Amino acid sequence: MDSILPDDVLALARRVVEENAKIGRKVAVAESCTGGLVSAAITEIPGSSAVLDRGFVTYSNEAKQQLLGVPEDILEAFGAVSAATVWSMAQGAIKHSDADVAVAISGVAGPDGGTELKPVGTVVFAKAERGEEEVNAEERRFPDEGRGDIRYRALLVALELLLP
Repeated sequence: MDSILPDDVLALARRVVEENAKIGRKVAVAESCTGGLVSAAITEIPGSSAVLDRGFVTYSNEAKQQLLGVPEDILEAFGAVSAATVWSMAQGAIKHSDADVAVAISGVAGPDGGTELKPVGTVVFAKAERGEEEVNAEERRFPDEGRGDIRYRALLVALELLLP
């Protein structure tokens, strides 16, 4: 078995590695609901060590605070699945790495944990670049077609955000 990941994920991860390597750009990932899938996809590709600086799996709020410096008041006011939290996660990943660009992901993959405001399938992404104050954050609502499907869709979006 060459890889446990689907071909479309591998093809996108290969593009992330090859295109970032061409421009000498390092990346970091701060993952919550994807639990390391983005880092795993990138490291499936030979040559990924030239591109991936590090991955943070910050599943708990405590990990988000300790490893990425997400302020407790942001988590309390907006929750883990919010633009404010992933913005802070992405900034923390830049601050605590040698990466030029970082992507952060937090979401509700289900089957439990959803609310009326943040139903299962809600995933928030942020991208930060070293030296840039602006961080782009966006919320997506994926259909609730199961935990695996939501995490898979989040993985693809995160990889796309890492393309130059």
